[in-house]
Amino acid sequence: MGWLSRFVAAVAFLAIGVIFSPETFGSNSIVQLPTYLKLAHLLSFSTAFGAALWVTFIGGIIMFKNLPRHQFGNLQSKMFPAYFWLVGVCCAISVASFGYLHPWKSASAAEKYQLGFLLSSLAFNLANLFVFTPMTIEMMKQRHKVEREQNIGNEIGWSKNQEVAKANPKLAAMNKKFGMIHGFSSLANIMSFGSLAMHSWYLAGKMNL
Repeated sequence: MGWLSRFVAAVAFLAIGVIFSPETFGSNSIVQLPTYLKLAHLLSFSTAFGAALWVTFIGGIIMFKNLPRHQFGNLQSKMFPAYFWLVGVCCAISVASFGYLHPWKSASAAEKYQLGFLLSSLAFNLANLFVFTPMTIEMMKQRHKVEREQNIGNEIGWSKNQEVAKANPKLAAMNKKFGMIHGFSSLANIMSFGSLAMHSWYLAGKMNL
């Protein structure tokens, strides 16, 4: 099934869900804008949270432990910009919809905190998208070039890199710089995910099951 087919199927199921929701099924009233905004907020938040959870704690670790290191790095260099774009757009939609539903002047203290969490997640994600990720990818490419000259990089894990770096000051310096940049990127990603996690607790408290 192609990407377009999957998208159409998802939209179709969403439309069926809207039709059979209590607000529309058997009712002649028109669904109001706040309902659509709540739906947009829920879908965008859950997409951002789910993507961050998978990439940060599951997908990346599995790929690192099973792919040759250069192949893993090249894959990450393609995947992470798309990942940060996805989460960034979803966070922006969440901020816009939540801000509209809870205007700042009339919002409670808790609602203002939640808007702050969403804005923080968006800011950390944008920092990764436009600052840390491009720097990390460029540093990775430079290090891959040096490693290929040393005939390493096709193995799984860091062991050969660490062995060669002991006798290669240039590679050791690159490892240090890459580790610093990658550390900032990872920290920003964790802070973005943490902000979303705090908002998830707020949403859970609003549910009536």
